[in-house]
Amino acid sequence: MFGEENHLTSAIKNQLVLEFPSMAENVGVARVAVAAFAAQLDFSLDEIEDIKIAVSEAVTNAVVHGYRDRPGLVRVAAMLTSDELVVEVADRGKGIADVKKAQEPTFSTDPERLGLGLSFINSLMDKMELRSTPGQGTLVRMSKKPQQTASAAGKV
Repeated sequence: MFGEENHLTSAIKNQLVLEFPSMAENVGVARVAVAAFAAQLDFSLDEIEDIKIAVSEAVTNAVVHGYRDRPGLVRVAAMLTSDELVVEVADRGKGIADVKKAQEPTFSTDPERLGLGLSFINSLMDKMELRSTPGQGTLVRMSKKPQQTASAAGKV
């Protein structure tokens, strides 16, 4: 899941890449770093909060589910184009056997979890894509345009 070529390479205005151990205390680091990076676009404070929550959910999933039985690395890449933030959260953990099922609200492989993380990401961001291969890892790719930019483009 790491090292994949990015489709946005020619359109990227700026990029941030973080790679850190799969420890719960690093979720906040990723959350704050991506939020500060996203502030370069004209996001409202509410939109920045949405981005923070979405990043937290994706990184938490990598830490809790991707590396449940062993430590590993989580990679967060945030890219800015002229009008959009794209965030990718990747791990090389256990992967997801049924990606479609994993996106259903309240589905979780951990009975102590609510299973709402991917639903939150999907509702808070404009787009979300989930790719996973069992035994190789998972990639969550999400994007958001500032509402002002989206409205100007005819998307309200």
